[in-house]
Amino acid sequence: MTVKELIEKLDLKILVEDDLDREVKDCYIGDLLSWVMGRAPADSAWLTVMGNINSIAVATLADVSCIILVENAALDDNARQKAEMHGVNILTTEDNSYKLAVGISELI
Repeated sequence: MTVKELIEKLDLKILVEDDLDREVKDCYIGDLLSWVMGRAPADSAWLTVMGNINSIAVATLADVSCIILVENAALDDNARQKAEMHGVNILTTEDNSYKLAVGISELI
């Protein structure tokens, strides 16, 4: 499954676009950044409400395929700029983490 396919099948919106052909092999839910940094699998879709600059650093270190901001969580301008610089796909949805994770689980 690619990021592009996730977007199409789950009706996600793109906030920052980089490599939409990147593979998504797993899903991880978490908002405690230090916890996510040590536990999110590489090539996963990271579901969170954290749309700040620190989440971009965590996404880069964990090597996730994309960040998906759930429940229409906001992405601040500094984070958007940093995501563009570091090539982090950021998507958004109005769904909560549980509903989105179920959808991703059915696809991967």
